[in-house]
Amino acid sequence: MGTGNSDVSDLAAADPSRRRAATGSKLIFGAVIFASAFLLFQIEPLIAKILLPHFGGAAEVWIVCLLFFQVTLLLGYRYADFLARRISARMQGRVHAALLIASILSLPIIWRSAWRAPNGGDPVVQILILLTVSVGLPYFLLSSTSPLLQAWYTRAHAGAIPYRFYALSNLGSMLALLSYPAVIEPSFATRRQAIGWSVAYGAVAILCAAVALRRGRDSAALVQSPARETEMSRQPGWKMRTLWVALAAGGSALLLAITNHITQNIAAVPLLWVIPLSLYLLSYILCFDRAAWYPRGLFLRLLGVALGSMTYALSPSFATLPIKVLLPLFCIGLFTCCMFCHGELARLKPDSVQNPSHVTSFYLMCALGGAIGAVFVALVAPHIFRGYYELQVSLAACVVLVVIVNYRDPAGQSYKAKWQPAWIVLTAVAVAIVASLGVTIQEQGKDVLLTLRNFYGVLRVIDTSDSNAPANNETSGGTPRYRVLMNGTIKHGMQFLAPELRRRPTSYYAPNSGIGVALQSAERRGPLHVGVIGLGAGTIAVYGRAGDRYTFYEINPLAVRVANQEFTFLRDSPAQTEIVMGDARLSLDRQPPQRFDVLAIDAFSGDSIPVHLLTRQAFELYFRHMKSDGVIAVHVSNQFLDLEPVVAAAASALRKEALSISNGDDHPDGIFAANWILVGSADAFAEQPEMEDAGAQLAPSQRDVLWTDDYSSLFKILR
Repeated sequence: MGTGNSDVSDLAAADPSRRRAATGSKLIFGAVIFASAFLLFQIEPLIAKILLPHFGGAAEVWIVCLLFFQVTLLLGYRYADFLARRISARMQGRVHAALLIASILSLPIIWRSAWRAPNGGDPVVQILILLTVSVGLPYFLLSSTSPLLQAWYTRAHAGAIPYRFYALSNLGSMLALLSYPAVIEPSFATRRQAIGWSVAYGAVAILCAAVALRRGRDSAALVQSPARETEMSRQPGWKMRTLWVALAAGGSALLLAITNHITQNIAAVPLLWVIPLSLYLLSYILCFDRAAWYPRGLFLRLLGVALGSMTYALSPSFATLPIKVLLPLFCIGLFTCCMFCHGELARLKPDSVQNPSHVTSFYLMCALGGAIGAVFVALVAPHIFRGYYELQVSLAACVVLVVIVNYRDPAGQSYKAKWQPAWIVLTAVAVAIVASLGVTIQEQGKDVLLTLRNFYGVLRVIDTSDSNAPANNETSGGTPRYRVLMNGTIKHGMQFLAPELRRRPTSYYAPNSGIGVALQSAERRGPLHVGVIGLGAGTIAVYGRAGDRYTFYEINPLAVRVANQEFTFLRDSPAQTEIVMGDARLSLDRQPPQRFDVLAIDAFSGDSIPVHLLTRQAFELYFRHMKSDGVIAVHVSNQFLDLEPVVAAAASALRKEALSISNGDDHPDGIFAANWILVGSADAFAEQPEMEDAGAQLAPSQRDVLWTDDYSSLFKILR
């Protein structure tokens, strides 16, 4: 992903007019490359954020988007390589300019109703189709800008070195990513962001088309010498090209795997998307700017520490480490691994002076590796692994790459024959890390009754005798007393195994919890209609009575399977239960008014939050389905985010009151601490004093934290 540098030849340096022309050309090319890279990476979090609500706010949406971006980048680099090597100089400019002008016709990039995701089908395929329709051609052309303009520049200026353009491109990409959550997202509504991006793209496309047409005319006059043509025909060997691909794939796989690991337990939001991707790009910037940024010996030592630290952090015994430890650990680890992969790529890059035609080929191999890494994490791993094991595999692959690269150092030194102590130590460390990763995978599957995985996450069912058992499933011994549903490292439901106890409310749904108080208070009205967004194990159904109706909204088909087959809350309930498949907001939007007495919002996956369920428009939709005295119960327990102000702001905006109800742990009875917020009218709470007695009224938030479908930001609610 990126761009390069340019020194002019001695002849140009000796001629002031040619020197000025070369400098002006360098500035123009650099500006176009920088602007293209900025727009290329500004659209990534924007379009992914637009997509999120249509797929339940799942963290996997960003991973699939990264897959699309990497594959499209590969296609763009392949197009640039083909154009630069197979098409005449004059036709190159015409073809590229024509495509740029055509892409302007697809503007503006605004979500259209015709693109709405259909119900059913593979979400991965749907996301890829929607991305292709909405941003496919502009993204394809932006991705080809850097390698194509570098090839044109090196041919127009003999002796020019393009690789700092590569660093410049990645600098533009990183600035785009960092500015999105810090400046763009908090300041502008999503629709304005899309329109602004479209206007900027149109301007850059026109400028790039002008450069392409002019460069085509200028390059048509260039004639290469036979010696030059002979030199250009010498392609790097397949071993070198394979190593380019492998190093690029290693960095890409680690980027997606670590991003997935981070976002699964916090939130699928641009803030957490851009941190790993920015570090990934920073490593490209440093490594391709100058060799001094990659002191090889130092980074090989740091790499050993990083790989060892991440390996142990993945073990089940460390799964409960606080995010303030895990987030820096994995981000620093990602940066160190990417510095190794991209530093070695920079050391192995072709000589652009002697072989300018190899520049686009090198970038093509880098893009191919990036696409392979993304395909492995986003497409292959979910189908071959039952758990999130792609991170362990990617770390092991990085270890193997270290061994391969050092087996015969690119500088020429061979450890194979000498068996130096350094080589022995390196091999021993590599074997130890790979073995530890294998043990971690084995431990994660220990004592698990059932593990299922799909687009929406990994579900595990565990029988244990300890209600507070950690995620590694170690029990306190004896006969299992509970069946637990785990989503990642978070418990999503728990049931006593003894038949006489299995209808007890457990986990976050205790009688003195917010949802327990709301349901018990509403019982005196007679038969209830209760809505629940998020099925989990179906625990809330224990409050159902004969004549009641409970409607669950669930997007994950595997959750339905687990709740029906592994737990008995649904089938034991005297109430009539119904499950509506699909994203809750989209389902409620299609349904006639349901007249709920109580609506529970409990759709969080791990500690990740689907932001679109907490916006002002979402609460307006919920209240359209409520009775006049109905109450909405929102589960806001979260390790990392303070969601109370968000819900309070939405309640205030709709002229409703909000009560906060918290309960503590009671592990012998299978109860976990939980924080619920009840939202309803003043009259509704006045008629049900039990709620007011159990909770504390929330004042309207003093912070600007009202989320809408066009605006949301995590900065102000981070704990």
